Amino acid sequence: MMFKVYLVSSFLLGLLLLAQANGNDKKIGFYELKRGNMRLNLTNYGATIVSVIVPDKHGKLGDITLGYDDIEQYKNDTWYFGALVGRVANRIGDAKFTLDGHKYKLPANDHGNTLHGGFTGFGDVVWNVKSHKEDSYITFTYDSHDNEQGFPGRLEVAVSYMLIGTDKYVVKMIAKPLDKATPVNLAQHTYWNLGGHNSGDILSHQVQIFASNITPVDQKLIPTGKFQSVKGTPYDFLEPREVGSKIHDLPGLYDMNYVLDKGSNQHFRKVVIVKDNVSGRKLELWSNQPGLQFYTSGMLTSTKGKGGATYNKYGGIALETQGFPDSVNHPNFPSQIVRPGEIYKHYMVYRFTAS
Repeated sequence: MMFKVYLVSSFLLGLLLLAQANGNDKKIGFYELKRGNMRLNLTNYGATIVSVIVPDKHGKLGDITLGYDDIEQYKNDTWYFGALVGRVANRIGDAKFTLDGHKYKLPANDHGNTLHGGFTGFGDVVWNVKSHKEDSYITFTYDSHDNEQGFPGRLEVAVSYMLIGTDKYVVKMIAKPLDKATPVNLAQHTYWNLGGHNSGDILSHQVQIFASNITPVDQKLIPTGKFQSVKGTPYDFLEPREVGSKIHDLPGLYDMNYVLDKGSNQHFRKVVIVKDNVSGRKLELWSNQPGLQFYTSGMLTSTKGKGGATYNKYGGIALETQGFPDSVNHPNFPSQIVRPGEIYKHYMVYRFTAS
């Protein structure tokens, strides 16, 4: 069954319970959050954001996230469009780590490394719908078993998407290990195009990232363990500038973890501002995490998306607040290890305006 989520009523979305997955009895469904002119459409497959619909400077509504028209496309997706990724987002070098004297070997699904939780990460499973109120919030939950994709211990996970007023929404990610210490690093993997998901590339988007340093990487995109200033490099977005202004000084794309500067609130900081001057839309993002993976979809090619759109190179920007990549193998990075009795908490606040 095909659908165009920005044209379907919330009533019909609630009826689109499509398939059983992974051999269990959890149904896959589509759900809507709506308040004022802002709408979020989601699915419990991967706790995924399917679309975010907000007005431009003329008041015209548009869908500003890349995604698909049906569940089979999400099941076959290799770009993680809109997904909640984990148990450990980003990369773990050589697909292994040692914790409390135990060596753990993980699936090597990315050039010998582990990416976004392995072959079947949290973006590839069916989540429970714990609660849903259309004008307010939805909460998905998932119970990850011991040794799932090689990670130790049972982990209870919940993610809530919550509307705040008519121009903001919050993503709240919570994880609780039940019996063993385990690394946890969840990330929201939406691709943004403020001109509209089908409007072409994002090279003219203006970006400001509140980070003075990056964690440089080797040829396999694994951090070296060092920190590097962005000053005088193409990675410097301390002042707003277009994505495409220096992208050709790089190997074709941005795919880098930024070390976010600390603000006046040590536990919650402004991360990034993105603006599209044609539509007038502006996205502002805050988070409590230390890093931001800034990815400009330089490897995206000829992917059939929503409404017959084709997504190509530079079709969207991923803004993944996170712990640092491969932190389990770098003691000098902020730890992602969470032990029984502790709670992993990851918050994101998005604000959308247009002028």
